[in-house]
Amino acid sequence: MPAPGKYPLELRERAVQIYLAPEPKPVIRRMAEELGVHHEALRNWIRQAEADAGERGDLLTTAEREELAALRRENAQLKRANEGLRTASAFFAPSSTRPGPGDGAR
Repeated sequence: MPAPGKYPLELRERAVQIYLAPEPKPVIRRMAEELGVHHEALRNWIRQAEADAGERGDLLTTAEREELAALRRENAQLKRANEGLRTASAFFAPSSTRPGPGDGAR
């Protein structure tokens, strides 16, 4: 789950709707000032909405970002588990001082 943003989700969604509705498109910097948000934040919201709508191929969609984050978390968890198994296998590995099954000890 992404970190909570500085601006409420409702404001983000409404700002994108306002931007996408009229023709000609409003100037992002002026619109951001009217809404009381940073112009780069508004620009990023618009770009992400366009990616989610399939209008941009250069950005991941929100669903793809969420999937990527989940896969990265899972990968990190698996790496930790593998490290634990490596440590355990080294601990339980047969040592040269203990007789093995083929050493003639009964």
